[in-house]
Amino acid sequence: MRVDRQAGVIRGVKVLGLESRNGRTYSPDALAQAAPLYEDAKVNVNHPKGNPTGPRDYQDRIGTIRHVTVQAGAGLFGDFYFNPKHALAEQLMWDAEHAPENVGFSHNVEARVGRRGDRVAVEAITRVQSVDLVADPATTRGLFESAATAAAAPAAAGAKPATLDDLRREYPELVESIGQFQAAEISRLQQEVDRLTAVEASRQKRGLARRLLVEFELPDPDASEPWAQAVVSQQFLESLMAASDEQAMRCLVEERARLVRTLAGSDAPRGAAKARPQSRDQYLVCAAGELNAKRFVEAIT
Repeated sequence: MRVDRQAGVIRGVKVLGLESRNGRTYSPDALAQAAPLYEDAKVNVNHPKGNPTGPRDYQDRIGTIRHVTVQAGAGLFGDFYFNPKHALAEQLMWDAEHAPENVGFSHNVEARVGRRGDRVAVEAITRVQSVDLVADPATTRGLFESAATAAAAPAAAGAKPATLDDLRREYPELVESIGQFQAAEISRLQQEVDRLTAVEASRQKRGLARRLLVEFELPDPDASEPWAQAVVSQQFLESLMAASDEQAMRCLVEERARLVRTLAGSDAPRGAAKARPQSRDQYLVCAAGELNAKRFVEAIT
């Protein structure tokens, strides 16, 4: 599935590992910062015989690297787009499908280095000249596997399993990188849990508010009538949602229901809040004496 012969793509190839056979190490930060430099990097067959920064022969050019990503604790990976008509294309595809250890990638770059004990540490990659196909790459062993992983595999059968302290001592940067990745992932998952918990708590609290409104015979919050929206306004709903517990919410709803009954008439039944506003009784209009427009408006307001 990694090799698309028709499109000329080998997906998920290992471009660069964290350690090389020639004693160099690459920090995770250096790889992460350099990843954009490897995007669309030219791929040639073998390294140049002379000046590493000199021009290459056209027949050496076979493809390019795209979709470069950083995998924590592993290195740089990408998709290799190659010319399926190149003289070595058929050999390359056979190796990729049946013997990926026969070939791998080795980069031709300019870098800033330092020393850590007896090892050379690559602190930054400043320029990528090319990523070349070679038979024996330094930081990878095959198209898809790193040199460190391949070297550890045969020893694992008879060797004592490495402890965390061993890994910290031998690969401090790798352990630190894995720890940072795990901490970031745990933080992300915790934030998602907190968000979902808050959403569920809000949903339950809104359901409780609706039940209390029904219990005290107050209008539904979604009612469209102006009087209902005035009784159960958005501000009132927000005050319910901000209440500390169910008892506090109940007190607020009970107070609002009492206020509605008071405005509707002190002797009104508890369900009177559901009724529409009524005009004054007819006898008040009749007792007003001479009825003119002003008194009529006052009577029905």
